[in-house]
Amino acid sequence: MLEAIARAPSTHPAPRHCIALLRLHLASPSVAVAKQIHARALRAAGVPLSHPLLAKHLLFHLASIRAGAGAAQLRYAVAILTRLLPEPDPFSLNTVLRIAASSSSSRPRVALELHRRRLAPPDTHTYPPLLQACARLLALRYGESLHAEAAKNGLAALVFVKNSLVHLYGACGLFESAHRVFDEIPRLHRNLVSWNSVMNGFAANGRPNEVLTVFREMLDADLEPDGFTMVSVLTASAEIGAQALGRRLHAYVAKVGLVGNTHVGNALIDLYAKCGGVEDARKVFQEMGLRRTVVSWTSLIVGLAGNGFGKDALELFGVMEREKLVPTEITMVGVLYACSHCGLVDDGFRYFNRMKEEYRIEPRIEHLGCMVDLLGRAGRVEEAYDYISTMPLEPNAVVWRTLLGACAMHKKLELGEAAWARLVELDPGHSGDYVLLSNLYAAVGRWADVHVLRKTMVTHGVRKNPGHSLVELRNSVYEFVMGDRSHPESDQIYQMLAQIAERLRHQGYVPRTSNVLADIEEEEKEAALNYHSERLAIAFALLKSLPGTPIRIVKNLRVCGDCHSVIKQISKVYDREIIVRDRSRFHHFKGGECSCKDYW
Repeated sequence: MLEAIARAPSTHPAPRHCIALLRLHLASPSVAVAKQIHARALRAAGVPLSHPLLAKHLLFHLASIRAGAGAAQLRYAVAILTRLLPEPDPFSLNTVLRIAASSSSSRPRVALELHRRRLAPPDTHTYPPLLQACARLLALRYGESLHAEAAKNGLAALVFVKNSLVHLYGACGLFESAHRVFDEIPRLHRNLVSWNSVMNGFAANGRPNEVLTVFREMLDADLEPDGFTMVSVLTASAEIGAQALGRRLHAYVAKVGLVGNTHVGNALIDLYAKCGGVEDARKVFQEMGLRRTVVSWTSLIVGLAGNGFGKDALELFGVMEREKLVPTEITMVGVLYACSHCGLVDDGFRYFNRMKEEYRIEPRIEHLGCMVDLLGRAGRVEEAYDYISTMPLEPNAVVWRTLLGACAMHKKLELGEAAWARLVELDPGHSGDYVLLSNLYAAVGRWADVHVLRKTMVTHGVRKNPGHSLVELRNSVYEFVMGDRSHPESDQIYQMLAQIAERLRHQGYVPRTSNVLADIEEEEKEAALNYHSERLAIAFALLKSLPGTPIRIVKNLRVCGDCHSVIKQISKVYDREIIVRDRSRFHHFKGGECSCKDYW
């Protein structure tokens, strides 16, 4: 289209000269260059402010700035467009829509405001930027009206409109609608953007299995992935915690020549960290070299903190600062999390203050929640409660739940009941809150209150999430629940459990029956502990894996204190590294010790 515009006749030599300059500077476009050339044209006698050919080239120049539309870029583009009123041509309007849609903050609203003014009839390039703006603003209702309008105008069947709709619905959480629109695209017309959009929608909405399914379908369609594809697939693998799959994907990334892609490298760091492969994450980070960004550093810092290597995370943050890189909000969440899980209360407050004073990062609720967790884990529960009371932001359910968890851990009944009262207001019916309060009552011996709370759960239809553990062996994932007898090799598994218990008893193991929060006999408590889901998974892995190979367990609940003690001893007696990912962090057991140093 631009070639046709450039060949169009111009009645004035100044616009032709300026248009040539604009085309010459397309390799490095900028607002400053556009304004200088524009000013040169306006100084020439007889050149009107609304010269349409010059306006089109100016807008195209502005749209070519790759860094995304800043405020100055967008204001200038809108100013040029207003010179073409009352009837700008569709090309000029669509170009400004594209600039506005790719802008940051709330500026995509400008695209929707221009659309409402109906300045030019829509054409094939009108709806994609408008739908992109809706996706960035999460403006689902407006996006649905655009979908209907595009259908009415006969433009909804275009593949790039369909792709934009898939992205919109995925961004707004309607992944099923996104997939439905994707299915409407004829198989031969689907391009890489179509596949990436539907996979990204599933990945962003916590549907990792669907991402992997669509990825296999894409490969079956003989379409080669790009960096965006692999980021979605690696993110899905990280969500599942399947390191063996992650390694195969890493090899595939190398095969298709995407190892040098920075976004893929960052996704690999995140994948390995979330699968407990800290050394693999470090290796990817080192191999990235000069391609490392703040996201790379942040991914490894957060990964180290989540795996229990808090001091390593803080040392890496120190190196990052010496490299003169500016941390982001997420970086600081990782730093505070590291302090919280290492018991470094004073260091945590020092980093929190530096975050505000040195880096001008305004604390968000995630940072404040880390500070509550920092105090609560250290047993300073009263201080944590006071901190919540004086927080600059309104505490949400997660913050109060953090306090309730600390109260259950340190047997602070009065503060725990206060936290529970706030949770009933903010997030009623959350099963985890009932479990925490029930554990607190049990820990202080108030069994009558435990029974009342359990009856209340039944009355209100609140279901406790059953604990389960997953173990990955030879490209297959096996699931176990407490006292599970459904596995075809249950007899052998329970024999292995008995053997483990006997060997540990010779090593001096004594069951910590206080971790069984039920009013039953001691012998029953010992049996209940021995059949926890993670122990069944470990027994199965010991039976089915080669000696010396690491065992990886993913558990949906927090590991109890007794299981934590037992797994430490199993790692020593059986000479195995056992990596357990529970609800909040990783535990790396090796040689009778855990990476958390018994502080979690």
